[in-house]
Formats: sequence, structure tokens, C-alpha cells
Amino acid sequence: RALHIITVEDPIEYVFTNKKSIIQQREMFSDTLSWKGALRSVLREDPDVVLAGEMRDYETISATLTIAETGHLVFSTLHTNSASQAVNRMIDVFPEEQQAQVRTQLADTIEGIVSQRLLPSVNGGMVPAVEVLIANNAVRNVIREGRTHLLDNIINTSLEAGMISLERSLANLVNNGLVSLEVALSHTLKPHEVKRLINTTHA
Repeated sequence: RALHIITVEDPIEYVFTNKKSIIQQREMFSDTLSWKGALRSVLREDPDVVLAGEMRDYETISATLTIAETGHLVFSTLHTNSASQAVNRMIDVFPEEQQAQVRTQLADTIEGIVSQRLLPSVNGGMVPAVEVLIANNAVRNVIREGRTHLLDNIINTSLEAGMISLERSLANLVNNGLVSLEVALSHTLKPHEVKRLINTTHA
């Protein structure tokens, strides 16, 4: 597809080459002085896809939601330990009186969340353990209604829909001989669940 893609990064780690699409990359403090200003200016340039390197605070999360609300596909990163924590983090940075509106904004615009942890492989190098949340009707409803504590349950029961929990991902890595059990258990708050999934798969 031929698209207009704009990125705002700190720093630029990989320089893309235009092929079908036009990719414009901007680096903080070189091409722009603030995340807020950079993300606001993006909308004036008619992009199809926007990459906001990191949602760091209220201003960047607010600007990112606004871009998504106007119909643009937006990618960004956030420092949290799980998909459900990412949702809560985006909502909690706003003042309490705005959070109901933000829940609605997020429920209407979110497409998915991938939470990743890099683990040392038994073969050397690193392998990712991922948690995947896909925004279906159930996900959108619990976000809108402020019941984000149910997101983990939705992930656990939606494997056929393409979702996967961190614990199942860790169990898969152990079962496939990519990471040791000790490493897998050190990267979860639910070691008993990882062991259960390993035993269930091997049964």
C-alpha cells in the first residue's frame, strides 16, 4: 500500500527508505522541540499512519488519542508490564474528572496492544515473550465501563481470536525449548500458571 507515514522518535534508531510509501521521520530536539508540538503539527500534513515513539505523559497520550480519533492509524510505545496495565496507565494520567471521557475515547479507537519482554535464549541471543490484546467488542466494553480488571480474563479465554497471555507465551517458549523454565518463571508474577500451562500442553 502507498501511504503517508510520519514518525516522531527520540532518537531515530532506524532510517527507513521510501518505496511505495512516503515516510517522514522526525527526531526530538533535532527536528522538533517537544512531543506536544510535533504531534499537533502531524495533523496538518494529512498522514495515513503516525508513529509516536513513546507516550510519556499526559500531553503525549492526549495528543496521540486525538490523532487516533481523527481516523489515523497510530502506533506508539508505553512502559508497562502488561496489556491491562497499558490501558490503565493511559487512563490514569488524566485528571479524575476527565477519565470517563478518556475511557470512551480509548474504547472507540484502540485496535490492540502487544506487551513484550525479551528473555535470554538457551541457544544464545534473546527471544520475545509477548502478551497480545485485540480490541473486540468485549474489550471495548470493559474499557468503556471502567472494568479493566477483566481484561486479563478476556485475554485468557480468547486464544482462538488471536490473543495470548504472557504466561501462555512463556509456557510456549519453554515447551519449544527456547528458554529454560527458570528464566520463564523469573519473568512472571504468576509462576503457578506458567507451570500449569506447561503441564497441560505436555499432558
